[in-house]
Amino acid sequence: MEFEKLIAERRSIRKYAEGVSIDKNDIEKIIASAQMAPSWKNSQTGRYYVALSPEKIKEVRAALPEFNQNNSLNAAALIVTAFEKGTAGFMPDGTQVNELGDMWGAYDLGLQNAYFVLKTRELGYDTLIMGIRDEKALKAAFDIKDSEQIAAVLALGKRAAEPNAPARKEISDIAVFK
Repeated sequence: MEFEKLIAERRSIRKYAEGVSIDKNDIEKIIASAQMAPSWKNSQTGRYYVALSPEKIKEVRAALPEFNQNNSLNAAALIVTAFEKGTAGFMPDGTQVNELGDMWGAYDLGLQNAYFVLKTRELGYDTLIMGIRDEKALKAAFDIKDSEQIAAVLALGKRAAEPNAPARKEISDIAVFK
């Protein structure tokens, strides 16, 4: 799929079609594409915890606020995204390279998640990135280490309806050229 078409078609989906499943191999392809994103000194600290079974999806959905439980209804998978803390943005001795510190890990994971949602769309699926979640419940659901920071939960499925494309700001409102 042409890149411009791909980014134009990608939308945050809040209503998923019933009865859609996604093959583990497709999710592995998506994660492999996400891994190709640049990361701090190629540290690749992003992690993906995939809920595919109806029981695990239900458990992960329960860790979301009610509006996102509704938004992710019928999703074929829910993926918890996290990154290893204290690696990206740090020297080997553990000192921060600048004021951002672990925000570099979040930055890298954001790049990976961008690749993730684009590859998902290329394969004909859709996503919703949800940042409001119960971290303790999600860590317990997947036995996620304290050394990892959960960033978001990604709903994955097929859209039940065609969403509107929201307006974007003008380039002059977001960029400075001198």
